[in-house]
Amino acid sequence: MKLLIQILLFLFISYLTGCSSNKKSDIESINNKKPEIMYSEALFEFENNNYEKAIEKFNEIDLNFPLSSEAIQSKIMLAFTHYIQLEYDASIIKLEKIINRYPSYKDIDYVYYMKAMCYYEQVENPELDGKYNVLALQSFNEVSNLFPNSKYARDSQQKIILLKENMAAKHMSIGMFYLNQKKYLSALRRYQKVIDEHSQSKFVPEALHRLVEIYYSLGMIEEAKKTASVLGYNYPKSKWYSYSYNILDTNKSKNNNLFKKILNKISSNNEN
Repeated sequence: MKLLIQILLFLFISYLTGCSSNKKSDIESINNKKPEIMYSEALFEFENNNYEKAIEKFNEIDLNFPLSSEAIQSKIMLAFTHYIQLEYDASIIKLEKIINRYPSYKDIDYVYYMKAMCYYEQVENPELDGKYNVLALQSFNEVSNLFPNSKYARDSQQKIILLKENMAAKHMSIGMFYLNQKKYLSALRRYQKVIDEHSQSKFVPEALHRLVEIYYSLGMIEEAKKTASVLGYNYPKSKWYSYSYNILDTNKSKNNNLFKKILNKISSNNEN
């Protein structure tokens, strides 16, 4: 029995020594590697879609060589890995930490651009359009304003145009909902937003026409005429100007017919 205990104790000590030796060997193996070699290995895993392994290796670089440029680049790649896995919130958190900690980093324009893209990708969700439209627009404006010579500036400007058009379309859709409900003032505010805040949008001619409709429905004929004049001056060949002209022309015909009826009645009374 005593011999058995001694054997088990020996085996246990040998096991602990082996574990300790393995851990020490692993640490020495990491320390003996250069961060650039480890980064190449991490990229290899990433490019082969072994994302979990890549994340592990990027984290190792960040942990063991925190002051190296590879550590910063690893942080960026970790955020990008979250991005391509559609984990946008996790990616944004990491990107914001990089922006706050390394504002002068040579590729910081890319970090800002990636943050904007995380918001932009989520615009696809119709229930969250309003929120992510605004956040993406703000973020792309940051890229465009802070880094006007960046290779990401041009794409950011194009995305800004698309986002603004999307926002204008949303206002138009809500405006039409209110118009169909005959909530004219609420509809008017939406169409006015398109005209004031999205003056380059393709929806401006229709927004002006809808104002003509609203003013006409409210009996504000002079306001309708003024708005139609603006529409005709700026978009003379637009179908929306034709529609507005027809509304006002119909109104003019009604007034003429009413005038004719009054004249006929007066003539008839005089004959009697």
